[in-house]
Amino acid sequence: MGLEIACDHNDIKSVFKPVSQLPAILALVVLLTATAAVAQALLPPGGAILTPPPPPAPPPPSMAIPVVPRLDAMPTQPNVPARRSFGDRITDCLGDGAAAGLDPRNRAAYSRACANR
Repeated sequence: MGLEIACDHNDIKSVFKPVSQLPAILALVVLLTATAAVAQALLPPGGAILTPPPPPAPPPPSMAIPVVPRLDAMPTQPNVPARRSFGDRITDCLGDGAAAGLDPRNRAAYSRACANR
């Protein structure tokens, strides 16, 4: 009562028929998977679309040469004009006080304060 499958073991071609189709099936599988893999690996010229540009190059280092002091040179003095003498300053201050209309007592106090500035 079992299910019986008719199989003729004398026909050798029927045994090798599935095996003869195996290389064609393998070639088809390899071809389909290879094209999918190649399509994923294609990049546009210059890299991927979403790749950000590289950062700009850093500026070159400063090559400032320090000033070397000269040991044999005399130190320079700043050119500051000399202060006028006390007598010249008093004379100018007395003249300014007289021009302002100060009496002699106020003119003397003004000239002392003015000359000492």
